[in-house]
Amino acid sequence: MSARVIVVIPTYNEIDNLRQVVAEVLEQDKRIEIVLVDDNSPDGTGKLANDLSLRCERIHVLNRLKKDGLGSAYREGLKLALELGADYIIQMDADLSHPPAKVAEMLTHIETYDLVIASRYLRGITVVNWPIQRLLLSWLGNAYAKFVTKLPITDLTGGFRCIRRPLLENSNFEDTKSNGYAFQIELNYRLSKSKPRIKELTFLFIDRTRGSSKLSFNTVIEAIWIVWWLRILDMGKRL
Repeated sequence: MSARVIVVIPTYNEIDNLRQVVAEVLEQDKRIEIVLVDDNSPDGTGKLANDLSLRCERIHVLNRLKKDGLGSAYREGLKLALELGADYIIQMDADLSHPPAKVAEMLTHIETYDLVIASRYLRGITVVNWPIQRLLLSWLGNAYAKFVTKLPITDLTGGFRCIRRPLLENSNFEDTKSNGYAFQIELNYRLSKSKPRIKELTFLFIDRTRGSSKLSFNTVIEAIWIVWWLRILDMGKRL
């Protein structure tokens, strides 16, 4: 039986990117289905997502009542993917900074590994169009998270990954507390507890050309304290 592949994509004000990212992701493999998690986008992204779903049975939409954070969106999206019977679950952004063409390569490697991560820092820094301040913030934040968590992953703060179903089920991802980009660190930490076979792939991250970034000061602060919280929970065997 063919493995069921579900790509989870959170959306908020991504109406300019949604058609393209959905079309390009579906093109990568005939097995792929998509779960769009929209936080009641005021620009009409949710309505467009629903329209796309009506035209294509491979698209599922989770409409939420309000903007409730990236982590919350992923928790609900990943849960729905499992309920739909996914064997492989892929996380990616809607703004095309995560190239859909990389999905096919990830699916090739997930046949051998438990976790496939697309990394911006595997071979130097493969990021384009970020201002130097944003690049330094990301690189230093990633280095800080690696130092505290001791995880053998070059891009802890990225959100472009493919996960085997058993690994995700064993991660207790529904217990994650992070709501911003720190969710990516927390999920990586929980996934790594099972000592999975990990494959990292380099990719070229090109910053969005349409729409605006969702990064805020609060998400940075959350990422600073969440790594220590994870270590403390882990040492107390409460993770």
